[in-house]
Amino acid sequence: MPTAPNRRAVAVVLLIPLMVTLALWAFAWPAARIAPRDLPVGVAGAAPAAQQLEQRFQQRDGAFQVHRFDDEADARAAIEDRVVYGAVVATPQGPHLLTASAASPVVSQLLREAVTASVPEGTQVQVTDVVAAPPGDPRGSALGASVLPLALAGMAAGAVVTLMGLRGVRAALTLVGSAALVGLAATAVVHSWLGVVTGDWWTEAGVLALTVLAIGSAVAGLAALFGPRGIGIGALLMVLLGNSFSGVTSAPQLLPEPVGAIGQWLPPGAGGSLLRSVAFFDGSAAGGAVLTLSLWSLFGLAAVLLARRAPAAAEPVGPTGPAREPALTG
Repeated sequence: MPTAPNRRAVAVVLLIPLMVTLALWAFAWPAARIAPRDLPVGVAGAAPAAQQLEQRFQQRDGAFQVHRFDDEADARAAIEDRVVYGAVVATPQGPHLLTASAASPVVSQLLREAVTASVPEGTQVQVTDVVAAPPGDPRGSALGASVLPLALAGMAAGAVVTLMGLRGVRAALTLVGSAALVGLAATAVVHSWLGVVTGDWWTEAGVLALTVLAIGSAVAGLAALFGPRGIGIGALLMVLLGNSFSGVTSAPQLLPEPVGAIGQWLPPGAGGSLLRSVAFFDGSAAGGAVLTLSLWSLFGLAAVLLARRAPAAAEPVGPTGPAREPALTG
């Protein structure tokens, strides 16, 4: 029969390819299947021309979710409120495309290509970036790259609290304090130094801190409920699935279904969406992300606070000194 070391070696040999396969599925599959799926866009202008634009969007079945607006002002307001990613306005001079590269540079480029391909050859398409990406990150790559460090920071906080045996109020305060410091440090880097985000400094710090708190408390809470294996469950949810399904580098509506929706239910995706809202859109459409992060934080902190402290080691029972001879009676 195989010995225990041989069984462990076989388990490692089989486990590593399985983990690599899972990681490739989580990261490469959504990236290879990027395409619009019910992507909200707007159409505005006079009825005959606007209807033609709407029909061209609807010809790509399931790709776009078209919203009708009366004029360009309404379309701009919808973009600024994060109701749509962009809009096409029918004008006498031709279609006028309104985009928001701050919401997603990938979607802005996709809309530009789609509208240009749908008009007669030689027609000039006017393009206006209503909410432009910051000069420090015109392609949104730096903002997308910030999700993984936040996930790792939260993961590390939850794992350290668990491995140090912290419980109750002490564990909760440690998670809150570490998340607050990470939020301040991260905002100093992405806002003050790199110029990746351009909103209110303290609001952005609060968003980053809440994201890290949601991840860290969820990991610590899972470990409090399921023991050390809870750390592995947290790593799977927050780092592997949460990061790859977040849609921060593109948009949730460009990922395969239901990956985009799942990503917004996890803290990395919700945190990335909330950061865009407060950094570029004055907090528009932030309610769902705030609720998601708050629920994860409350779940994790409640599990940590209610977890029973491990019982202390039992004291040895018996005499502490050498046995005494029984007294002899007469």
